[in-house]
Amino acid sequence: MRPRSPLVPTIALLTLASLVSCGREGVPPGSVAALIGNGEHRMAYPVNRNVTVSGSPALRHARAAHRIVIGVKSDHPFLGFEDPVTGRRFGFDIEIARMIAADLGFGPGQITWKTVSPQGRETAISQGDVDFYVAAYTINDERKKHVSFAGPYYIAGQDLLVKRDEKDIRGPDDLRGRRVCSVTGSTPWRRIENPSYGAEVSSHDSYAQCVQDLISGETDAVTSDDTILKGYAAQNGGRLRVVGRPFSQEPYGVGLTRGDKALRDAVNDALEHHRGNGDWLRAYAATLGRSGAPAPTPPEVIRY
Repeated sequence: MRPRSPLVPTIALLTLASLVSCGREGVPPGSVAALIGNGEHRMAYPVNRNVTVSGSPALRHARAAHRIVIGVKSDHPFLGFEDPVTGRRFGFDIEIARMIAADLGFGPGQITWKTVSPQGRETAISQGDVDFYVAAYTINDERKKHVSFAGPYYIAGQDLLVKRDEKDIRGPDDLRGRRVCSVTGSTPWRRIENPSYGAEVSSHDSYAQCVQDLISGETDAVTSDDTILKGYAAQNGGRLRVVGRPFSQEPYGVGLTRGDKALRDAVNDALEHHRGNGDWLRAYAATLGRSGAPAPTPPEVIRY
């Protein structure tokens, strides 16, 4: 089937804005707005005041500026999200980025968040527009030709989001003849179009629109990385659930300027530190864990 054009993008954006405005009456418990509104998401990471990392151009520049610039996404609830009313950032990727920044010597007030689109991330990293990038960025050999990676900090996988009471879709083998939505041109969209799945595939320009189709009954499932789906399940207060049978493997890494080994090693050290002290699991519980999906085992860092 041909991808469908967005219905009314402005409506979707207004709906999202209404969900995240702070302190508004009627905000669903457990939603993005509920967390941002009461400050519950503010986890504390002690700032390392004795950083000894040397030989990193990016870190040297950040120290001189007394600020570190972190590339993130802004439109994925409970993963990488920006409140359109206050500008505050929230989500699992945001917490991972804050952990790393703290270990590099930068507190919350010294972080500049920069929203970077997937199409522009390699350019932003390689040109130094961001000091590092944390935004559901899958490590692969093609990307390693342009940037370096620390991590992985999460092993994602393509999964399915369905209504809470859906009993017949238990995994990708149950999609024959069922309606499935994904984002136009995305890797999950291309994968689910494989005739072997037998799904009736539709698409939109955003996952928020696919989720609205799921809630309204226009589609039977939404497919993307499980992290993205968990965020929408968390946002929708128990009406939706992630099936929990991923059918791909997407190791998320922290994107860095190619060749900056000193910074890569420092970021890897930070990831290991916060995995070991329990911060990783606490961050998951406060964000993606609100979907009801249990925490996976934090992955081991792969140094190269």
